[in-house]
Parts: sequence; C-alpha cells; structure tokens
Amino acid sequence: MRPLRGRARALAFLVLALLAGACAGRSSGQEATNGSFAALVESLSEPGGYFDTDNLITNERSYLHVLPVLKRHRVEGGAYVGVGPDQNFSYMAQIRPEVAFLVDIRRDNLLLHLVFKALFELAETRIEYLSLLFGRPTPPDASAWGNRPIEELIAYLNVALADEESVEHGRSRVDDTIRTFGLPLSDEDYAAIDRFHRTFIEEGPSLKFRSHGRSPRYYYPSYRDLMLETDATGERGHYLASEDSFAFLKSLQEADAVVPVVGDLAGPHAVQAIGRYMSDRGLALSAFYTSNVEFYLARSGTFAAFVDNVRALPRDTSSVVIRSVFHSVFGPHPNAVSGYGSTQLVHSVEALLAGWSAGRYRSYWELVTSDVLR
Repeated sequence: MRPLRGRARALAFLVLALLAGACAGRSSGQEATNGSFAALVESLSEPGGYFDTDNLITNERSYLHVLPVLKRHRVEGGAYVGVGPDQNFSYMAQIRPEVAFLVDIRRDNLLLHLVFKALFELAETRIEYLSLLFGRPTPPDASAWGNRPIEELIAYLNVALADEESVEHGRSRVDDTIRTFGLPLSDEDYAAIDRFHRTFIEEGPSLKFRSHGRSPRYYYPSYRDLMLETDATGERGHYLASEDSFAFLKSLQEADAVVPVVGDLAGPHAVQAIGRYMSDRGLALSAFYTSNVEFYLARSGTFAAFVDNVRALPRDTSSVVIRSVFHSVFGPHPNAVSGYGSTQLVHSVEALLAGWSAGRYRSYWELVTSDVLR
C-alpha cells in the first residue's frame, strides 16, 4: 500500500528527516546556511555533465497524452522521479507523490528548478506565479483569478508588458529567495539563474525549446502551447490549468519535497542514493519519467547500468516508466497521434525489468514498442 498523500504527508517527511539526523531545516524567508534541503540535494547529486539543449522547456508537445493511462492504472502517491524542467509538475499534479526527485545530468537543470521553487514560494496564486515567471506586473485583483480558466491567464500575459520595475523587483526577490535554500552557489550559478529567468521574461509565453547546433523543429511547442495542451481525452492537464494543482505543488515545494538532483540515470550514485532514501522511508516508486533519455543511454552502451539503477528503486505492481519517442529519429510510433512530433508512452517497471532479464529488448525500438500500457 502506498503512503498517504498531500500536505500532511509531505510535512511528515521533514519530521522523518530531522529524526534521522538531517541538518536543521529552514522556513520561507529565513536564511539557511546548511538546511536539510541543501544537504539532501548535495548528498544525492553526482558531478554534472553536458547535453546540447537549453532545457528551459520541453519539446514534447505530447507530454499530457498519457494522463488517462496513469489514472486507469492507479499510478499515484509514493515517490516520483523525473528528468528535465517543469513538464514534471504536470505529471506530479495528477500523481500527487509524497516526494519528487528531478534528476538531470545538467547542473543547469538544478539551477532552473531553484527558480521554479522560488516562484512557488513567492506566489500565492497561478496568476502571481506566471507574472513572476514572465516579469509581468501582477494584476491588482490577483486573488480573484482563482477560478479563471488557463486561457484567461494566458490572455493576460499576452497583453501585459514586462516593465523594468516589475522585472528587476521580481529578479531580486527570486535571487533572495534562492539564497535561503542553503545551497552553495557560485557567482556563475547566479549568472545562469539570471539568464534563465530573463529568457522567460524576454520571450514570454512564446518561448520555445532550443538545441545547440541544430535548427528548430517545426513541432517544437511554445510555452503557451504547453499550457493549452490537453490529455488524450481532451481535458486540460497543465499544472497551471487549475488552482488546486498549483496549491498541491506549492505545498510540496514549501515542504522541500521537490528535490532537484544532478545525476546520470545510468550513473553510479544519484539514482541508487534516491533508492536508499525511498527504502529508508518505506516509499514505492509511482512513476519514473525518462523523456527520451533511454535512447541516448542505449546509444552510448550504458542502458544496462540504467536498468540496474531502476532495479534498486523500491517499487510495486503499479510503478511505471513514462517515455517519449520522437518521430524524427525512428518515424511514427504505432501509438502516434496525428499532428504531433513525439509520442508519450507508459510502461510497467516490472515488465521493463522482466523483459530486460529475458533478453526481449534487442534494440531501443523493441523496448519502446513492447508492453505499452493503455
């Protein structure tokens, strides 16, 4: 049975961490020099690596299509593990994990998640969060926006202008909040944080995914597209589509239960250390969102090490892997949706481990076309 969900359970994690001897925590707005959040991030992380994308937003426009599959298979609670930026929040908003680990080989991803964490702490509502993210002045009646659909929030962002006072005030507040997290950040780290946040501000909701040295693909979505995307049944699924989802994620962030980790999914430490943390707290894996990282692991010959790492994570029969397959690499997947450049898939973790042990996955294509949950 999975543990209880929600704010109470997330807060209980802090108590468990303290009882286990973690360093003293922090409260929002207080200076922390070596808090439990910072200590956990540092203890789980590996040395960073390189990947040739800016990583500010996802290029997987299909990312929400699997939400009904996750619901049908009762993927909920427990511990969530994922890669990349804030598309993870939309999965987390449905799954409602007790704790989430966002693992990426790029240290830049950790720095970006510190920006998101700061925004969640500073904002009380979705419109405040978006105004801070994009450097827009917050509407004077922000509290009245709670029940408004995401289309109206986007419409406000489309007409509100990023004025210098709002931008500089917001940037200062974000940096000041990040300093309370207790992580040892260099001047170069803060310069990267500033660059990431200002990119959101300068490009607004039209911001798109970028790769270095490769021309943009026609199917790369804008941030606006991602907010308006729907699941396979036509329902809005972005984490900012409802105030309830935002409130859940805010509670998880404020409980320090969204933990960015620098690590290689096939590396020797990060995923294994997350598994030990989960085991110590009696947590099972709910979902492991890998994006298309497994493709690169298979190409580099390190997929077997990744499987070993997955095997080290406590799990149950409803634990799943969420994957993305891009048509530009292999052509359309059998589950492809017309008009989308990627296909999102859900696979059972137990099927992955059993299939690998049985030698059924002789190629990456066999992996992503076998045992697909529906």
